[in-house]
Amino acid sequence: MSEENIIELKDADIFQRDHLVLSNISLEIKSGEFVYLIGKVGTGKSSLIKTLNAELPLEKGEGKVAGFDLAEIKSREIPFLRRKLGVVFQDFRLLSDRNVYDNLTFVLKATDWKDEKEIADRVDAVLEMVSMTSKAKSMPHQLSGGEQQMLSIGRALMTHPDLIVLDEATEGLAPLKVNEIWNGIANIRDSGIATLIVDRDYRRVLAHSDQAIVLQKGLVALAGPSSQVAVDDTLPKLLGV
Repeated sequence: MSEENIIELKDADIFQRDHLVLSNISLEIKSGEFVYLIGKVGTGKSSLIKTLNAELPLEKGEGKVAGFDLAEIKSREIPFLRRKLGVVFQDFRLLSDRNVYDNLTFVLKATDWKDEKEIADRVDAVLEMVSMTSKAKSMPHQLSGGEQQMLSIGRALMTHPDLIVLDEATEGLAPLKVNEIWNGIANIRDSGIATLIVDRDYRRVLAHSDQAIVLQKGLVALAGPSSQVAVDDTLPKLLGV
């Protein structure tokens, strides 16, 4: 794998149990790159994310994520891979009995951070990154949906990941809250962390991404610069919109 590639798949087949979901997938995501993954329901987006996170094994082909070989990874190595790969889901998954600050400190203490000053410094830095400093003492139920999702994004950033994955993280939120989250995502992009966005709004490809990966019928139908997608008008045709 190239040193600048955070993700590299080559001729990879992805299975859910015995069912072939994605066939002969090849793609690359570079350090600091902003990539958009899109496809209709059932095209394999979730299966691809689960493979990158070693939740599903890579049974055929080659695959590396943040230096870990997906075909050879041992169970004891998986937690270390996941520290390099922050995944944000649609359903927030916050600790309801802890405030914003403690939701973030929990992540560090669970990954063996010991120094209280280092923990405090990292929490403060991430709170600023996701524009949540003023909400540090708020409980999750006191936050709006957009704020809860920004806290989820902050939690994924705590361990200095090489890549953050947003799996339909804005689904079901009001348009104003979606815009707030995208402003926060822009801050992440400026920090140099590679970002993989799974979303249904293909129009955002044209405005935000360095690369678009489109899944269709178990294959990568398109992978390349989003500017090319705009020029060719390929994406809407592939998605049937």
